[in-house]
Amino acid sequence: MNVTSLTVENYLKAILQISLQSGSEWISTGELARYMNVAPGTVTSMLKTLKQSKLVEYRPYEGASLTDAGKQSAIRVLRRHRLIELFLFQTLKLTWDQIHAEAENMEHAVSDFLVDHIDEYLGFPETDPHGDPIPSIDGQMRRAYPNLTTLAACPIGVKLRIVQVTDQEPEFLRFLSRTGLEIGSVGRVTEKNIEAGIVISEWSGQQISMGIHVAENMKVVPIPDN
Repeated sequence: MNVTSLTVENYLKAILQISLQSGSEWISTGELARYMNVAPGTVTSMLKTLKQSKLVEYRPYEGASLTDAGKQSAIRVLRRHRLIELFLFQTLKLTWDQIHAEAENMEHAVSDFLVDHIDEYLGFPETDPHGDPIPSIDGQMRRAYPNLTTLAACPIGVKLRIVQVTDQEPEFLRFLSRTGLEIGSVGRVTEKNIEAGIVISEWSGQQISMGIHVAENMKVVPIPDN
């Protein structure tokens, strides 16, 4: 794959991921620039190129959204990425803070044929090691979480389970590992200090304090308190 094609795939995947996180089909140029860690002018130039290729709809000062063709391409890349992550995690036993960068490198090189076989080998899994839903071969997300919220927004005292971690920076994931937090961990928020920007939660008897902006990266669902 040439550099141009690789860059196109990265942009399409980024637009899709921002859209999935925000719940909005249209995303701003600024959002995409921050996500890609590039200058807004660079993003604008790329969006114009993607529009010419009929992969995105682009409106100056409004932002961009994926066309049907762009969305299909983005989902295909996202499917590759998340299945590769799970393969590296389950089969090669890499840790969840190692797999994201490796999958970023590999997602552009593997064929859809190989990815489909990885999918079958893993038993058609619903989520990757970070809890992100894996698209099926027809582009449908296999897992949808009802009542999904962030740890930061969860009411005090409600029993909850971690189902997804949206910040996949290695340092953050290692912090979670050191504190014993992982997908499936069960706990509850015990205290919030909005003025100080702190959330305190309890997991298996351990009190963990973190910034609200950090807690926003942890997706949870309420569960019955038996």
